[in-house]
Amino acid sequence: MNSFIGVRIAGGIQPFQIVQQDEEEFGQITCHGQWHYEEGPGVVQLRIVHASDGRVVGHSTDWQQASEQKDADWSHTFSQIPAGGLYRLESRLVIDQGAPEWGIHGDHIHHIGVGDLWIIAGQSNAAGYGRGPAHDPPELGIHILKNEEVWDVAAHPLNDTTRSTHPNLENANPGHAPYLQFAKDLKAELGYPIGLIQTALGGSPLSAWNPGENPEAPLFNNLIHCLTLAGGKARGMVWYQGESDCSIALAPSYETRFASFITHLRKEMGQPDFPVIIAQLNRYVEPQDDEGHRGWSIVREAQRQAKTLGHVTAVSTIDLPISDAIHTSSGGNLTLGSRKARAAQGMVYGYPVHWRPMDVSSARLLEDTVVELIYGDVENRLLFLGPGHEDFIVQDDIGQIKITSASCVSRDRVHLVLERPIQGRGRVHGAYGSAPPSTLRDAETNVPPLAFLI
Repeated sequence: MNSFIGVRIAGGIQPFQIVQQDEEEFGQITCHGQWHYEEGPGVVQLRIVHASDGRVVGHSTDWQQASEQKDADWSHTFSQIPAGGLYRLESRLVIDQGAPEWGIHGDHIHHIGVGDLWIIAGQSNAAGYGRGPAHDPPELGIHILKNEEVWDVAAHPLNDTTRSTHPNLENANPGHAPYLQFAKDLKAELGYPIGLIQTALGGSPLSAWNPGENPEAPLFNNLIHCLTLAGGKARGMVWYQGESDCSIALAPSYETRFASFITHLRKEMGQPDFPVIIAQLNRYVEPQDDEGHRGWSIVREAQRQAKTLGHVTAVSTIDLPISDAIHTSSGGNLTLGSRKARAAQGMVYGYPVHWRPMDVSSARLLEDTVVELIYGDVENRLLFLGPGHEDFIVQDDIGQIKITSASCVSRDRVHLVLERPIQGRGRVHGAYGSAPPSTLRDAETNVPPLAFLI
């Protein structure tokens, strides 16, 4: 026996869900359910209205008959829902076509929107382990597909694993993450909702993400599973990973393996230009031997070179405060979220902002003992916050050469004065090692350049 009279919405859309818009800035929702009226036939109708005032969103979302209605089941697709929200999906069962507004009641789905989805992936600094209070409250219009496979307003900890059956279960309770601030900045500029799909896992190596080196790749498969739950498309991915691959055995292959991961992801998604915004690794302050320091620098260099994949950029984190030996603090995460949002505004959305990371473009020997570094994408001018000579390491065929001084000689050039001439092949490294000094900044933005190993 039926226990209800009217219309049930059984699936296809959840409360708080954000739907990925298409290139024409429209979203699509297909929903389905059941209907029942004991006294005879009825017609299932649906519409989408603004949650704020009940106005119909547009002609394409006004009351319309379910496209499929048979026996006790119905289904319907709204194919042109304008980007925006929050919206409410309403249903009713019309018995008298002369007075449809008095139709039998139906289910409502609240707080839905059409905007952009961003995947969160990587290890603990992506999941968020910032400690300490930071004002970063939830905001309607910034929602998350939680690990328990329901949508909700995004709130810390983003990688809440309550009732989760996913493989990205944290061993400890995570804390503050960069990506609520990231989404807030995007929503403020774009004017429509942002949905987050959290798939990161603390401590995860690249092999857990890359089917090219590990066919099982549980976190890759979970990412695709979560993306499928969200509709199968996303606008981009924010990635923070690499700490678990800094051993000298894994670091030299990181660049190739990361490229394999991105290739597999883009192929699986059917989005060959899928954008990725990565964080170049922050510091790790536990003692390291020479191989450990070199491993961290190799991974950072691989992240700097990831731009060659196209539609990939890195942002600097080397100056951000940490709240333990390896995790960016809550305050640092707020800054990182805003840096990644700016990168998205420029690279993904085409905003006229300065978004490319400040990065060394060339190094040359001016005199026997003077090395000139030329930086690209300097917004204002280079400035050292300290003496600067400890920011760099210069090596040649004999070994390391002491740098006696470092100075900014123009808006985009640094000169390193060496204790002796270079013998054989010279190599210059910026922000070398697991926890390097880094005092070079853009004078206006106060953002450091990317670390490099050349």
